[in-house]
Amino acid sequence: MTTTPRELSCADDYDPNSMPVERARNFIASLLAPIAGSERLHLRAALGRVLATDLVSPIDVPGHDNSAMDGWAYRHADTHGTEGTTPMRRVGESFAGKPWLGTPGRGECVRIFTGAVMPAGCDTVAMQERVSVDGDAIHIPNGQPAGQNRRFRGEDLKAGAVAVTAGTLITPAVLGLIASLGIGEIDVYRKLRVAFFSTGDELRTIGSTLGPGEIYDSNRYTLYGLLERAGCQPIDLGNVVDDPAAIRAAFTAAAAQADVIITSGGVSVGEADFIKQMLDEMGEVLFWKIAMRPGRPLAVGRIGSAMFFGLPGNPVSVTVTFYQFVRSALATLQGRRDHQMPPTVRARLSHPLRKVAGRTEYQRGVLRLGEHGYEVRTTGDQGSGILSSMVQANGFVVLAAETGNLDAGSEVDVQMFEGVI
Repeated sequence: MTTTPRELSCADDYDPNSMPVERARNFIASLLAPIAGSERLHLRAALGRVLATDLVSPIDVPGHDNSAMDGWAYRHADTHGTEGTTPMRRVGESFAGKPWLGTPGRGECVRIFTGAVMPAGCDTVAMQERVSVDGDAIHIPNGQPAGQNRRFRGEDLKAGAVAVTAGTLITPAVLGLIASLGIGEIDVYRKLRVAFFSTGDELRTIGSTLGPGEIYDSNRYTLYGLLERAGCQPIDLGNVVDDPAAIRAAFTAAAAQADVIITSGGVSVGEADFIKQMLDEMGEVLFWKIAMRPGRPLAVGRIGSAMFFGLPGNPVSVTVTFYQFVRSALATLQGRRDHQMPPTVRARLSHPLRKVAGRTEYQRGVLRLGEHGYEVRTTGDQGSGILSSMVQANGFVVLAAETGNLDAGSEVDVQMFEGVI
């Protein structure tokens, strides 16, 4: 059961004017449920998608006892004591895909290669580097642990066991695992449809001529890239002027075709900011001013059955709020069960930082491995309109709300971009 915005607004710790970052994440999570609908895809086409049903192994993996090393297979009971060697006679060879089908007698051994089927009766493999060979006379070192270098049938997966659980992101490693089971098609959640548009009379599209006070809309391109990287189906609805009727029409079109609606701009408290007004009219909204910098204004709610995220208009704020709030929400809606915020690393500041206590800050930083561990520097001016600060950075320097000014050498958390941005 999901929590409605009205229920959240009644919570004792709900403060729409100064929502701590972690509390905001928890409130957003309480609104989410995975989308319905799946499709069957060829294995290679499923890369980056989310598994919709548990995948059960139809076979044992590996399908037979086999050798983990190039060496010699033998019965451990045929060796004597812990010192010296035991002479044995070579009777065959077992290759990967070409097993030796005989059964060695007492005091006999088989040349075996990595992945090859263990001969009947053999339970141990001696590494070839530890064995001396004189024609067909093989000298196996005594004192080898019984069962060493032997992989058992079903050691990785047994037939009937769940190999991959529903909600797992299909990564290259998962592709390989599924292929090892002989499975060529799988059921994945359908792509999340995300409609997005920018608001503002000052915005112009690429290719047009700028007039006084006008700027090119970069946010839609940033959002397109973020949504593609997140495995969504982006639906670009263009630029929308600051007019209630135009915004109402854009919301209506978006809600008719999308699971999620994202806007940039129009969520502050200016006279021309109509996003919240239209949300109050057309749906439900929790209007948060997050205790963070950059990205303080953030609107979250629903329009019809679509989830809504109203992001700030400043280019850096769009990226920060997407990374801190929207990305995880999209993963949950896509059916992911294992998604978490990226881990942070501790690093020493290479220079002092100025910060006012009271809100969480995400300064753009460059992390590098120095002589004495990780070091981080900021990208310079941290203004929310300086998009080049995102281009230069490879992570966020995360400064907790209670943190004030920091000296050079202070340790801070750095949240890596993970190739998302």
